[in-house]
Amino acid sequence: MSSDLVIVYHRQPYEEVEVDGKIEYRANKSPNGIVPTLKSFFGKVDNAAWVAWKEAEDTSDPGFERVIHIEDSFGKYTVSRLPLTAAQVKSFYHVTSKEAFWPILHGFKEKYNYDPVDWPTFKEVNWAFAEAAAAEAAEGASVWVHDYNLWLVPGYLRQMRPDLRISFYHHTPFPAADMFNVLPWRGEIIDSLLCCDVVGFHIPRYASNFVSCVRSLRDVGNVPRIKVENDMMSEGSALSDRTVPTEIHTDERVVQLGVTPVGVDVEYIKSLAGSEKTDTLSARFREEIGDTRVLLSVGRTDYTKGGADQLLAFERLLERRPELRGIVRLLHVSVPANRNMTVYEPIQKELEEIAGRINGRFGSFTFQPVALISRAIPFEELVAWYQVADVAWITPLADGMNLVCKEYVAARKDGDGVLVLSEFAGAAVEMGAAVLANPFSSRAMDFAIDMALDMPEDERRARMELLRASVEKRDTRHWAEDQLALLSPKDFGDESANEEAEMA
Repeated sequence: MSSDLVIVYHRQPYEEVEVDGKIEYRANKSPNGIVPTLKSFFGKVDNAAWVAWKEAEDTSDPGFERVIHIEDSFGKYTVSRLPLTAAQVKSFYHVTSKEAFWPILHGFKEKYNYDPVDWPTFKEVNWAFAEAAAAEAAEGASVWVHDYNLWLVPGYLRQMRPDLRISFYHHTPFPAADMFNVLPWRGEIIDSLLCCDVVGFHIPRYASNFVSCVRSLRDVGNVPRIKVENDMMSEGSALSDRTVPTEIHTDERVVQLGVTPVGVDVEYIKSLAGSEKTDTLSARFREEIGDTRVLLSVGRTDYTKGGADQLLAFERLLERRPELRGIVRLLHVSVPANRNMTVYEPIQKELEEIAGRINGRFGSFTFQPVALISRAIPFEELVAWYQVADVAWITPLADGMNLVCKEYVAARKDGDGVLVLSEFAGAAVEMGAAVLANPFSSRAMDFAIDMALDMPEDERRARMELLRASVEKRDTRHWAEDQLALLSPKDFGDESANEEAEMA
């Protein structure tokens, strides 16, 4: 059955569980995230589809149905599973996307590795995604493609189905031309994105960077700009812009630039934070940590996250302020992004070495200042820890958005707590009430953590009130409806979202 909305994303929209020899499709363990947000729009159309990959030994005979029909709390939809071999996944995702694209997107040119890239395989996989989307889409349907590992899908899809409306959303930063143009495939990527009707970004800076890349490669004439909303211009953020480009005119079409920060499911987090189970967990955690002050850091084991810099800053804190020894502890959650990728092993080793040194220098038989956790924490437990933590310390060197900081704010039902946030995280643009820090400066990091620990209660609460208002304003619903309203305002989103799109 043809679909009015097709979402193209590498992950499947459920978890497969084998029960008594049969496969069951269950909702993802964490209901808070991009996947459930995207699925929520399936209920707004009669027919919808999702395109993702599924690993298979033999793509011609994968041993599973390529197209299945799902009915769950989000509605009825079709899932088209592309069979990819382990070698294809490694080449397309782990090598090309993670070793070539990822460092460039985040500004780490020295980490870029061109040599192992198999560009023909990347193109082959993107073509397969485009074919699957084209097969699922009804006449004039909307196709929403997600993230940089599917950069070439829009171009291929436009060749196959010129009738479709195509949107592409970047969940990462988008670099300026002098960084992006390191990629030898820059022309193919830009031309593909210019086949879209809408290209979406988190913040104005990324849209401006995209325009700089386009202009470096193609003559697109004047690009109109409008003033950025006041609450999207944080004076302390390195990523704030005063104006934002709105559209690019090519010979074939007008490409709209949609700028909407991804948010979190505020209502869901509030419901968890207010539950009796979370209260019990929080009370237990407080009892376990005793009369100490807690700094909480949550992220992936990735060179972009600045984990080692953060641990070094904590070591300096204990050196600089001996009165805090035995009083302040750091809970540092650093989960490997992908255990099959050896590129992250040196990072994990460095984190373990620094944490071990700190505990050796400042710990005792009864107190360890650093708890380094290398496994994912169940979201319900994480919400409880958010409520316990005096300070959320989120200081990546580069980050497209960062949802952990928003989760922390949404979970603070008591209105207390301090957020220390890197000015190089996209979220800093809209969360100026946080204590913004430059993770490239030891002095700035030291000042920020001192300020957070010494902040009086009235200031903590005033800042948290502003942060909560910001997070509630731009939640997951706001993000998805704004993006889809740009793509097809007559079919998706509520009336208010459509009116906003028309006014813009």
